[in-house]
Amino acid sequence: MRQDRLRVALYALLVGAVLLGLWQALVTGAPKGKGLPGPVAVARTAAEMLSHPFYDNGPNDKGIGLQLLASLGRLAIGYLTASVVAIVAGVVLGLSPFLYRAVNPYIQVLKPISPLAWMPLFLYTIKDSSTAAVLVIFMSSLWPTLANTAFGVATIKRDYLNVAAILQLSWPRRLLQVVLPAAAPAIVAGLRISIGSAWVAIVAAEMLIGGTGVGYFVWNEWNNLALTSVIFAILAIGLIGVLLDAGLGRLSRRLAWSE
Repeated sequence: MRQDRLRVALYALLVGAVLLGLWQALVTGAPKGKGLPGPVAVARTAAEMLSHPFYDNGPNDKGIGLQLLASLGRLAIGYLTASVVAIVAGVVLGLSPFLYRAVNPYIQVLKPISPLAWMPLFLYTIKDSSTAAVLVIFMSSLWPTLANTAFGVATIKRDYLNVAAILQLSWPRRLLQVVLPAAAPAIVAGLRISIGSAWVAIVAAEMLIGGTGVGYFVWNEWNNLALTSVIFAILAIGLIGVLLDAGLGRLSRRLAWSE
């Protein structure tokens, strides 16, 4: 097992080195002043930005650390709120097949709508761009968790619920000791999908609302033609996304079980 992990790590480093080499070679062959900057230029910019990540020189000049914290703060509020609503609604729908069939057509209509399509309505009704961005996160996080929770609860073996009824467990205890533990793998799978959707949506939303956030940072640096900063921010966005997914992936493996 340890040898397999070491081999995978070596292959990953080799692939990364080849890709970086190809990138640098393509950039070196391009006419000066044209084309994308190479990995060496991006690395220089990254080192400079990481040396002072939390500086604040005004509205359009903040460090990458502050930009990421602003985005993660919006993500946390919208994602956690949506997760609570989705889990509660999913449990209710999963325990009631008739209600689920009645509500499902509306869910299917709302689920494919891009979260950004709600932005104009949020801005018009709330008139606060930061809150509108949080609501975009809420909409992007809601449906995967709701659908997975409803499915997980609906597919719980009836034997578990029958035993709970025989033991005369109260509904709160039945929910906490039977329903949620049995549906936990499906719920966490939905949460894992939702966190990826939410992180994608917040970057796009921040490009529209401006202010502070990694999405606005990317757009502002593009307007300044600072392409090395844009590329570094893109890599940072990807790395944060990987870490968020890895955290929920680890939780999913802990909750996985087989009979």
